[in-house]
This record gives sequence, C-alpha cells and structure tokens, in this order.
Amino acid sequence: MLGIKRLGLLAALVLVGVAPAAAAQAAAQPSEQDTQYLQAIHQVNLYEVKAGELAEKKAQDQQVKDLAQMIVTDHKDLDQQVKDLAGQLNVQLPNEPTPDQRTALDQLNNASGEEFDRLWVTQGLAGHLQAIQATQTEISQGTETQVVQLAQTALPVLQAHYDALVQLAEQLGIPVPEASASGTPSPGGTVPAPGGTTPAPSGTTPAPGGTSTEEAPAPGSTITESPAPQQS
Repeated sequence: MLGIKRLGLLAALVLVGVAPAAAAQAAAQPSEQDTQYLQAIHQVNLYEVKAGELAEKKAQDQQVKDLAQMIVTDHKDLDQQVKDLAGQLNVQLPNEPTPDQRTALDQLNNASGEEFDRLWVTQGLAGHLQAIQATQTEISQGTETQVVQLAQTALPVLQAHYDALVQLAEQLGIPVPEASASGTPSPGGTVPAPGGTTPAPSGTTPAPGGTSTEEAPAPGSTITESPAPQQS
C-alpha cells in the first residue's frame, strides 16, 4: 500500500513539473502578426533573389546589374535570419513564389534590353514599398521580441534598396509613387503585406507576392495610388 502511495505522489510531482513547462511552451508561440510577418518577408526574399539574379544576367544598364547584385546579397542574408528564427519559433515558411510572383518573374523572363530594366525597377519599387510597410507594421504591432528586432534590422536595408531604386528610376525616366503629405504611411494602412490577398487598386502594378488579378501596366506608366516611404 505504501508503495502505491509513493507512486501516486511521484506521478503528481511529475505532472506538476510538466504543467508549467507545457504552459511556457504555449506562451512562447509567436502571435499571428509575428507569424504572418516572417512568412511575408520570406516570400519577399524568394522573389527579390530570383528577380535580382535575372537582372544580373539580363539587365542592359550596368547600374541595374550593380543594384541587383546588392539586393540579391542583402535578401539572401536577411532570409537566412528569417529561416533561423522561424525554425526556433516553429513557424512554417512558404517554399516557393506565389502565383503573382511567378507571373512577375515570367514577365522579366520574357523582357529584354531597356524593357527589362524598366520592368525590373518598376516591380522592385512596388515590392519594396509593400515590404517596408509590412515591416513598419511588425515593428509597431509585433509582440515577439526576436521578430520585432528582425524587422528593425530589415527596415534600413529595405529602405536603402527603395531609395536606390528611386534614384535609378529617376535616371531611367521611370515615374515613382508620389509621397503623401504625411510621408511614410502609418503601419496597418491599406496596402497589404507582401503575399497578402488584398487586390491592388485598378491601374497599379501589384507588388510581387500579392494576389491582384489586375494586369500590370507597361513599364514607365504612372503609379500614384501607393504613398512612397520618406527617402533617407
């Protein structure tokens, strides 16, 4: 009888020890916002690396080639951080580009010369704009410290890419999005995060990762709906 009592006490102690551990594990799960940001920024990285590698091979303008090389390197580095953190937090990441991203990549594959350069810059502006907005949202609304810190690290990199794309667009005569009176849009605005499902406004170039069914305008057409981040 005494042995049975001891076994019961041991089982109770084990359960007491397991319950806090299970609770701690549950508490460590990232929020929906943190999870969606990791997935979205990984989706951006998938596209930017593939598009950048195409530009390194196909671009006509040497400045496009040089910027593409920098973007590929930076997004590979960023994506490694994303994958490492997602692994720690048990967040499943997408394995391939979205249908919209594949469409954008197909457009690049089918373009050449100056048309390619202009299309790559136009797509890059739209994609980086949405990536910046998603990153700002994570910084202000994220709850997992490591994910927020990742977003804080990513933001200046994305902003530097955007600024370089703006300068290149101006040199190539490509219209860039107009900045609003308030400058950088506030986090949680109407532009969806990369990989989101909100349709792009009619007549705009959907950023790679969106699911808009609107047809992208010819490179060089004016894009006015999305406000641009403040340039540094």
